[in-house]
Amino acid sequence: MSHVEGLRANSSQFTLEGEPFRILGGSIHYFRVPRAYWEDRLLKMKACGLNTLTTYVPWNLHEPERGTFNFQDQLDVRAYVSLAAEMGLWVILRPGPYICAEWDLGGLPSWLLRDKNMQLRTTYPGFVDAVNLYFDKLVSVIKPMMFEEGGPVIAVQVENEYGSYAKDDRYMPFIKDCLQSRGINELLLTSDNWEGLRYGGMEGVLKTINLQRLSFGAIQCLADMQPQKPLMVMEYWSGWFDVWGEHHHVFHAEDMLAVVSEILERGVSINLYMFHGGTSFGFMNGAMDFGTYKPQVTSYDYDAPQAESGDCTTKYQLLRNLFSQYHSEPLPEVPSPQERRAYDAVVIQQYLSLWDSLHFTDKPYRSEMPVNMENLPVNNNNGQSYGYTLYETTITSGGALNSRNNIRDRALVFVDRQCVGCLDYKIQELALPDGKGDRTLSLLVENCGRVNYGKALDEQRKGIVGDIVVNNTPLRGFTTFCLDMKPGFMKRLTNSGQWKCDFKSPSLPGFFQARLHVDGPPSDTFIRLPGWGKGAVFVNGQNLGRHWFIGPQHFLYLPGPWLRSGENQIIVFEEQKADDKILFAENPDHGKTIDVYKLPFCTLL
Repeated sequence: MSHVEGLRANSSQFTLEGEPFRILGGSIHYFRVPRAYWEDRLLKMKACGLNTLTTYVPWNLHEPERGTFNFQDQLDVRAYVSLAAEMGLWVILRPGPYICAEWDLGGLPSWLLRDKNMQLRTTYPGFVDAVNLYFDKLVSVIKPMMFEEGGPVIAVQVENEYGSYAKDDRYMPFIKDCLQSRGINELLLTSDNWEGLRYGGMEGVLKTINLQRLSFGAIQCLADMQPQKPLMVMEYWSGWFDVWGEHHHVFHAEDMLAVVSEILERGVSINLYMFHGGTSFGFMNGAMDFGTYKPQVTSYDYDAPQAESGDCTTKYQLLRNLFSQYHSEPLPEVPSPQERRAYDAVVIQQYLSLWDSLHFTDKPYRSEMPVNMENLPVNNNNGQSYGYTLYETTITSGGALNSRNNIRDRALVFVDRQCVGCLDYKIQELALPDGKGDRTLSLLVENCGRVNYGKALDEQRKGIVGDIVVNNTPLRGFTTFCLDMKPGFMKRLTNSGQWKCDFKSPSLPGFFQARLHVDGPPSDTFIRLPGWGKGAVFVNGQNLGRHWFIGPQHFLYLPGPWLRSGENQIIVFEEQKADDKILFAENPDHGKTIDVYKLPFCTLL
């Protein structure tokens, strides 16, 4: 047991082990970086002159089903924090339970939404009970990593930007107690943007601020709220995230450096969010909704100092020069970059239509009314969290199909398995062709990502969330298939003998399979899919993420450690337009860019 004092905020300067200390921090999320690359990314952080790692902890990955916990492999947060300690980095943990993070539902598990009265981020009993059970487990994992136990964790953040949500005055004291009553005694912090900072604080918890530019006298405002306390920018936004259908956001290195320099000159502590963004692999991206629903892309490059693939950018070099001035010793050497390769294009060899894949799903669910994704009786009655859901019913006539805005978030519509159009937030009505007798109407609905920030968290149920009508008559009698495309399903698909090789008229949507042969040790690469439409890509069973021709993202990062020497299997799930090949590139193509520093903050949201 350590008897030296941990991080303290008792005067205008932090102290650590009794000595003055300034936090030079950076965020890297272990769940967004392949475990094989944790060491590389943290070494580059250390070599840039940072002394503290910050990371969120995503509840929805650690408790994917109620009472079933996963802290192994890619999610071994204890191993990640231990690795940081070995490199001489301190750690600030941000365990939520809500984390925002441009992550589905801000990290909250979707099974919470099975309760139709659920009030997330409040002291609603159903939420409190779930948080208590999760924190029982989580704290047992993280407590040995605390400073007082000899570990590197010097501070823990209480929730995240609650001042911008602020629905329940008893909620933040409850989360604070969740930590302290389970034996977390390190310094507690809150973090808020300028708007949320005005929300009342808590005794013994240090307020910090999140920002990108030094407007509104934000730091002075924080100083006035907490006289004789150290000042910290908990999230200095080094870039910004991207949404589908808009340009790639950049924040120019020189503009960023000027602000970081001023923050440091003022004696303020800083954490770069993000230092290295990484990737929201699979279906885990979040979404924005301030009147218009905008799902985020798979890449979480963030225009951060370390690029998505781990490259040290111009921003990194400028920051390293700046931070070196705050060290008496020379900084460690920067590790050499990972090798990347543009593999030769591979040709699609087989395909399997979506309709032929349905018997590899869990047993279909029959119901009179349509049932939203989260309330389907799948995954041990935890509902469906991510991916696609197929709803089928019978129609006896053509006419006007109207969604009444009950599609979350996008549906391809089929009559007798022929696509007749798409429904989403903008298109809510389609003409169904006339025909004789009973016909099958199918709606393939995609959860494009749950909103992760703002007041609409309780309304994030996905699939079909209310009545769909034909000629104003609600549809009834549904058969529903869960297509969350988890590893088990993908394995059954791969092993099936039903793949076809005849490409004259492949049935869409469908799964398209190719083989990539790798000579020697595998290298990182980027997958490119020009000539394809929309869907997701799986490599050796790993879901890399979504592709969509509208951009801005026209590539998917494929880490070398997820490939193997010899044969590799690539499966593209494609909704609307297939090509006969898959391309590879050494570098990502971000396309057209937009400078976030020139945009008012409200337009970013």
